[in-house]
Amino acid sequence: MPNDSLFGVHGQALAVRSQRMGVLASNIANASTPGYKAKDIDFQAALAGAQGGALDNAIDGATLYRVPLQPSADGNTVELATEQTAFAENALAYQTTLAFLNGRISTITRALRGE
Repeated sequence: MPNDSLFGVHGQALAVRSQRMGVLASNIANASTPGYKAKDIDFQAALAGAQGGALDNAIDGATLYRVPLQPSADGNTVELATEQTAFAENALAYQTTLAFLNGRISTITRALRGE
């Protein structure tokens, strides 16, 4: 069985969520860096692109600059509360996808053992 039929879209979703977590963490780490432009990944667009081709190309095409509600005087567009909320939501979705995949792998393992 190919991976696509075993895990469906969830394997790609996990990879996109992992990449998004890195982008959001980078935003948080650079919250006080003058001139830093906050980025985010449009999850739906990246996932759709990943299904049709390479994940890296899909991520690059779905990476956007975040527009701040209150831009800072030094040109930094990171709003810490926004980034932390997005990070927490993404982490929860990542854990949910990972739990689904672990359950699927457990089911397949039990089936192979004949349980």
